[in-house]
Order: sequence, then C-alpha cells, then structure tokens
Amino acid sequence: MLDSMISGLRTTAFWRPLMALVIAGVLSACGSQQVTVKGDFPTPLMDPMPLRIGIWYDEAFSNHEFFDDAAGRTEASWLVKTGEAQVQMWNTVLGSMFVELVPMRGKPGGSEMNEVVDAILVPHVDELQYAIPLHTNVKVYEIWLRYRFDLMRNNGDEIASWTMTSYGKTPTAFMRSDTDAVNLAAVMALRDAGANFITNFTRVPDVRDWLERRSRAGRSKPTQPPKAKIETTADQAQVQSNAAISATVEVQDTPPTVADDAL
Repeated sequence: MLDSMISGLRTTAFWRPLMALVIAGVLSACGSQQVTVKGDFPTPLMDPMPLRIGIWYDEAFSNHEFFDDAAGRTEASWLVKTGEAQVQMWNTVLGSMFVELVPMRGKPGGSEMNEVVDAILVPHVDELQYAIPLHTNVKVYEIWLRYRFDLMRNNGDEIASWTMTSYGKTPTAFMRSDTDAVNLAAVMALRDAGANFITNFTRVPDVRDWLERRSRAGRSKPTQPPKAKIETTADQAQVQSNAAISATVEVQDTPPTVADDAL
C-alpha cells in the first residue's frame, strides 16, 4: 500500500513535500516511545519507628525498566525506565518511616562488610503493567506495579517476605504528550506504593510477630552502630601526661585542711 502511494505521488512534483510528510507519519506510527520517570515525592509527616533499617537496592531494582513491544503497525513500543525514581521515592519514604535508614554496601549475608542494623529491607519490582487510552486524543494512562519485599537479618536470614500492589493513573486528559501522561501515571503509582507501604508494614503477619518479639525482649530502641575507637597520637599522649603531672603538683602544693576540733 505504501509503495502504491509513493508511485502515485511521484507523478507530480507539487506533491513531493506531502509525500515526505506521509512517509514520516507512517514511520513514526511504527516507532517507539521512551520515558525516564521523574517526579516529586513529598516527605511523609509521621513519627518514625524506633528501628535502624538497612536498605539494599539490587541492580535490577535500581535500573528497573519496562519494555512493551508494539502489537500492531499503528501502535508504538514503549520503554519506561523507573529505576531512578524508585530509589528516590523509597529513600524519601523509608527515611521518614524509621529513625535511621542505612544504605548497605552489598546483599545481606554476603561477603561485604555491612553495618549492623535491626533489619535489612530488599525491595523488588515483580511486575509492571500499563493500559493505553482507547482514544488517541485522550491522554490518560494507567499503570499497575507489583512489589515483593524481603526483610532480612544481617546474616541473610529471612524475617518476612510479602507482596504489595500499587496503581497510578494520569489525573488529567489534557497532557501535552503521551510521554508526559505515562510519566505522571508512573509517578502516581510510586506515590501510591509509598502510602501503601507505610499503612501496611506493621500489618504484615511476620513483621508484626518480629516487632512483638523485639518488644518482649526489651529491644524498644534501635541498634546503635559500634563506636569508633579514638586513636591517641604521640603529641596527644604527651599533652595528657603533662596535664596529669600539673594536676598532681597542684594537689601536693595545696596546704592540708585542719579540722576545727584539732585546734
């Protein structure tokens, strides 16, 4: 069909500019769209839980992306990159939810020297789905995310593992472009994920049991990091020695106090 259109248009030089536009439109319809999700994630206003939580984002999470190949000629393929926004959002939420959030150097239980914390949270994106609008002039997209969370001890032993879903929808149909609409739908889905996590964290049965065991054991305060040793240099040692000698001399030079009844 495209060949017949081109051969017909060649007959007149007047139609050549139009021919270029038609070809460009056909090719763009078969092209791909790419979105690197960016957005604002407000800091939650809440009283933090007395826990020192480590966070470990593996490469699949921190570089998460979703690719959907076009099903037909009139549809576009989509590449949606959420990894950077995921890390930004979860750092914001978890940093407000717990008294301290500690980035881990490696996977729990690995050879890396991770700091000692109360528990380590490892998030995963198990699935991302999206729905395109039925009408091309209505730029309302929907995105569903399914997460899996692993709460682990420093040695890698599992405390709890659970799944959670979130949903986002472009709040207005009057976006400038499809990419803006998809980006906003993804941002709304991430915000929904943060709100769901805050609400349901203590409702997860294994998490609730773990918190109750900590409470019965009297561990109501977060684990403190080990204190760093203060190394004393030779000059500092000499100053401390001189101060001790001066204090001794002052004590010896002070005249003894005589009791009243001895007079």
